[in-house]
Parts: sequence; structure tokens; C-alpha cells
Amino acid sequence: MEDRGFDLEDRVTSLEARRRTLSPADRVAERGHFAPPPEGDLPVLESDEVLVFGSNNYLGLTTDQRVQDAARQAAATVGTGAGSSRPATGDTLVHHDLERQLAEVKGTDRALSFSSGYAANVGTLTALEPDVVFSDESNNAGIVDGCRLSGADTVVYDHCSLEDLRSKLETRAERGDDDESWLIATDTVFGAVGTVAPLSSICDLAEKFGAWVLADEAHATGLYADGGGIVQAEGLEDCIDVQLGTLSMALASQGGYVAGSDALIECLIQDARSFVSSTGLSPTAAATASEALHVARHSDAREQLWENVAHLRDGLEAMGFEVLGDSQILPVVVGDREDATALADGIRERNVVATPIQPPKVPTGASRVRVTPMATHRPVDVVACLEAFQAAGEEVGLL
Repeated sequence: MEDRGFDLEDRVTSLEARRRTLSPADRVAERGHFAPPPEGDLPVLESDEVLVFGSNNYLGLTTDQRVQDAARQAAATVGTGAGSSRPATGDTLVHHDLERQLAEVKGTDRALSFSSGYAANVGTLTALEPDVVFSDESNNAGIVDGCRLSGADTVVYDHCSLEDLRSKLETRAERGDDDESWLIATDTVFGAVGTVAPLSSICDLAEKFGAWVLADEAHATGLYADGGGIVQAEGLEDCIDVQLGTLSMALASQGGYVAGSDALIECLIQDARSFVSSTGLSPTAAATASEALHVARHSDAREQLWENVAHLRDGLEAMGFEVLGDSQILPVVVGDREDATALADGIRERNVVATPIQPPKVPTGASRVRVTPMATHRPVDVVACLEAFQAAGEEVGLL
């Protein structure tokens, strides 16, 4: 009989160049103990505690007592899981409390939580069914896949290039299809490269050409004005038609959200398959995100984060490293794939974790090591990270 299965061993071999591994930790925090990749066996934690400078837990709230207490209380009073989709019986008061606070922070009529940020993107784009999406080439996978699944004609423009976006808008307008619906989709802070989208100028172009704007605040939510993102920092609430984000980074939980007009949210409740066909966000996750957002708004966590970001960036640049980005994400430019891996391995040997970013996430020859401090890192932790980079950089021959 003819074999119609899959040659997975051959496929794994072809993926070796960008091989990912699992390395379990004892907790999600600014420091912890890690285990080598167990590859199916039970993990065994190493004895050395390491500093984590490779997490999206930007405010360090996963171990905050107030946030943990909110999760415990929700589990005890509401239950650990939603049990069904929200339109069925999985809707709770905890969900609505979170969505009320998100709408308040984002300056919109309403908000809606999803099981993940990816699901929020895919559900929104497929429900909107745009004719054309103008998408930044470095957008996250949720936007990319949402464009594909929506059936839209996707026009990709150069990363953060207003000139290229304008050119592509003009070219499309010359076709004279006035009945088309247009959407400009962009991350606000790009997770792999740390750049910030020129959001105000994108809004100006959108107004000129009659397009809507979708802004994904995954790496910005909770970190800027009043716990908002770049949209709030630049006062663009009235210009952005769709605001999305995640609850799983600065807000120390799991899930995603969409914020916008009453009509947008009602449309998603009725027609977003990733919302309607998924079990609702767990009450514990909703309560965790709600409390974390409250802490982000009413504590000094954001200020502590930005102090650590400035300290780390200044130190790395003083050594001679080139550090990209305009956000809390600090990509250290290395260039060569092997050197990036060697630098990340070298700082790991000195008990500091940071993440090498390799093609295809970045162009060939543009590899880097992504460094992300947390609000809960102490000044001595930042110094230890800098010392590890100094020693590893000299060892690899980068300094």
C-alpha cells in the first residue's frame, strides 16, 4: 500500500537551523532555576539560579501578591474555568469587570476578551472581512494569519516606512475601486526588533485615503500613559478604529482583547469565530489581568521598568554594542547567526538568560540578542546582566 503519511524526521532535520527547545523553569519571574531540554523525560532543575532578561513579563507582576490573590479569589468564588463559550454559559461578571477597565484605559466604548492575542487578531480580521489590508512586513503572526484567513488582498509595506505605505496606498487608489474597504494593520511596538510604529503619521495617511487603522498593542499594553499603550501615549484614541493587545505580557495573565466602538464589539460577539467557537477566557485569567492592569495604572511599576531600560541601554551602548529599538525591548545587534547564538550561550553560562533572534524573524545577516528587563529587576541585577554581556562579548570577539 502506498504510504500517504508524513516524513517528520526529514522535516525536523530541515528545521534544524532554527531549532527551538523547551527549557522548563520553576517559576515565571525575574530570576529562577531552569532545566535542560528534557525531550520527553521529566525535567531536572539545575542548581544555579539565573537572571531572566528574555521574558515579556515586563512589569514582573506574575509574582505580585495582589495579582496572585486576585486569581485565588476568582478561582474560589467563580471557578477555575469558563466551562463553555461566552455566548453559551461561559460569561461571568469577572469578564465584564476586565473589559470595563480595558475600555476605560483604551478610551473606547467597549472591549472584548479573547482566549489569546492571536485569536483576537484572527477573529477580528476575519469578522471585518476587509477587501484590502496594508500590513507592516514585521507584523506579528496573528495579523499575518488573520489577513490570510480573511481572504483580503494583503499589501505588505516596508517596516515602519511611511513612504512605502503612502506609495502603496496611492497605487491601490489609482485602480479606482472606490467600494473597497481598506485597513492599515500594524503592531505599535514590534516584539522582535523593539521599534515603535509611526502611529500618528499612519493615522494621517489613513484619514487621507479613507482607510481604517488596526493597532496591535501586545508589547505596549500596560506600559504607557495610565496603563495604556502607544495609542494612549500619543493621544490617538479617536484615530484608531481597532485596538488589540494581549493579557499575557505586562498584564501577567493569559488571553487577548479587542477595544473599539459598540458596533465593532457587537460584530465580534456575533461573528468572530475564534470568540464564538472557543471556551471563554478563564475567570482566573480575567481576574489576574484586571488586577495587573490596576497595579500598572496605580503603582510605580512602569517607572521602575523604564529606569531599568535606560540603565541597561546606556550600559550596553557604553561597551560598544549597537542597541536598536525605541521601547523596553533592547535588541543587541550581532549580525552573524553563529555569533548571536554564541553570545546568548556565553551570557547563559554566566547565569543570565536573553534570547537570540534569528532569521526568518529578522533578515539574513541581521541576527541579534533580544534583551528585556523587568520592573522587578534590581539595579544589581542590571549590573550583573551588563557584566555577563561584557565578558561574553569579549569571549566571542564582538568587543
